[in-house]
Amino acid sequence: MERCKWCCDDGIVQKYHDEEWGMPLHNDRKHFEFISMEVMQCGLNWTMMLNKREIFKKCFSDFDFEKISQYTESDIVEILNHDGMIKSRRKIEAIIGNAAAFRNIIQEYGSFNHYIWSFSNNESLIYLKHQQGQPETKNDLSDKISIDLKKRGFKYLGSITVYAHLQACGIINDHTPTCFMYNKLVRMGNVRYIDD
Repeated sequence: MERCKWCCDDGIVQKYHDEEWGMPLHNDRKHFEFISMEVMQCGLNWTMMLNKREIFKKCFSDFDFEKISQYTESDIVEILNHDGMIKSRRKIEAIIGNAAAFRNIIQEYGSFNHYIWSFSNNESLIYLKHQQGQPETKNDLSDKISIDLKKRGFKYLGSITVYAHLQACGIINDHTPTCFMYNKLVRMGNVRYIDD
């Protein structure tokens, strides 16, 4: 079975690729989990985030954004002292602030899922130039969403981080055409090909 080359470790990264990366995601809590892990990743690598996922779940109430938005200084200190946790006060504070901003989007749009998928008209996007060997780490869509999220108070969500989220949650299908997941996702429907 052929896969995207970046994931072939026969371990945690491959499992993430096969079971999660690029699958259309429509669960608010899961969106917040991915966004929080992407915040923690800044300057680090995704394999480390996957290995620390259970620690993040313990530290951040299993990514319950309602609870996280109410965290206080004592919660921050407890997280910083948790064994194996990334010791970045700024990232921890960003996740807490992001939880409050996330809730505000839900109040406005009914769900974060509705908000984020509205940028692609509820379609999974396939950029043909990516399939032709011209990959990107950000684009006009991620720029637009990043600017909007920052206006809403989100931190650590620049265009590159937002692009990674769009790939992870299936708004952008960036599996290589030879990967078994690529055709699986195409068959799920609601796909738009972009040739620019």
